[in-house]
Amino acid sequence: MNLATIQAALRQAGVDGWLFCDFHHRDPMAYRILGLDASGMTTRRWFYWIPAAGEPVKLSHRVEPRKLDPLPGRQEFFLGWRELHDRLRGILGAKKTIAMQYSPLNSIPYVSVVDAGTVELVRSFGHEIVTSADFVQMFESVSDEEGLRSHREAGEKVQRIKDEAFSLMDRALRDSKKITEFEIREHILARFEEEGLTSDGDSPIVGFNDHPADPHFEPKKEGAYILRRGDTILLDLWARLTRPGAIYYDITWCAFAGPEPPAEYVEIFRVVRDGRDAALGFVTERLAKGAKVAGWEVDDACRKVVADAGYGEHFLHRTGHSIGTSVHGNGVNIDNLETRDERFIVPGVCFSIEPGIYLAGRMAVRSEIDVFVTPQGQAEVAGAMQQELVLVGA
Repeated sequence: MNLATIQAALRQAGVDGWLFCDFHHRDPMAYRILGLDASGMTTRRWFYWIPAAGEPVKLSHRVEPRKLDPLPGRQEFFLGWRELHDRLRGILGAKKTIAMQYSPLNSIPYVSVVDAGTVELVRSFGHEIVTSADFVQMFESVSDEEGLRSHREAGEKVQRIKDEAFSLMDRALRDSKKITEFEIREHILARFEEEGLTSDGDSPIVGFNDHPADPHFEPKKEGAYILRRGDTILLDLWARLTRPGAIYYDITWCAFAGPEPPAEYVEIFRVVRDGRDAALGFVTERLAKGAKVAGWEVDDACRKVVADAGYGEHFLHRTGHSIGTSVHGNGVNIDNLETRDERFIVPGVCFSIEPGIYLAGRMAVRSEIDVFVTPQGQAEVAGAMQQELVLVGA
């Protein structure tokens, strides 16, 4: 934790301080931002107050008095709940604007982890609570040149494994050999391990025909489809290097088993592709001008293309999500559907752009790229962007 940097950010935002708190590891963001060890017992509440200027204050229970030892600042203790209230009231002092892991109306649920009772307690002392969402993005989801290098390196490997998966399907069709969604999934996971990649226990999505019309379809051994000519295919895979601090790479590509995909499948792929490109163009142009751009605005730019083509009701999710050391990070999402993400896209953040069209019971298309905003403020897409359907077994 860089205390001076956090305090400078608070002052620049006009916020009087940032109050961290946890109970039973409910706020993993706090541990990562503060650099605390998240292992071990946390059976009692703790609070850590970082004022915009001055010395931080630690408040720990006497049963777990050493929990906050690695952090700078004055240490205070409590035993009973009345003492907790009195100590916390004294630490926070006169009326202030206080950032917490809270989001008004739960607009950004990734950040909104403080329980309502704790919010009520701090408000009862006369303070105004504001969201820490921008600070969380700044101190957890902004990466550096090393993060960008790890993203690029993972991208090279993931793109290669994606191509290998399509080649595996191509050979199976040409040689009239049986291969299932699940077997392709297992091949991808084995290749991840060989290449020093991990998806942290998550499964890649390999789906044929109607299966990927469920956006989060996960292939299982039982019920997996066998690849046949005439099938529509969706492949979504994500991974990061196994070294600490590595940033994920996450892509989705679509294919057809045969030489002539149906006209409808081609149409919805191109609509999705054009929506993806409209969103990327919007971000690139705004950043090049030095203008601010919020996540919700990029979602609108993409969604308009899909809606204007008549498929708006089949675009079932936000346009994209934050990417970091977790595949779904705590930075800005490209979203004005599930939430209205008003956070700005800033240098060092990474996010996906992945519009989709899902025709229930029939077929689906999604095209996903990752945008990493370099420390210099330029939008970079590592690796190939799909322009037309891949044809396997043609």
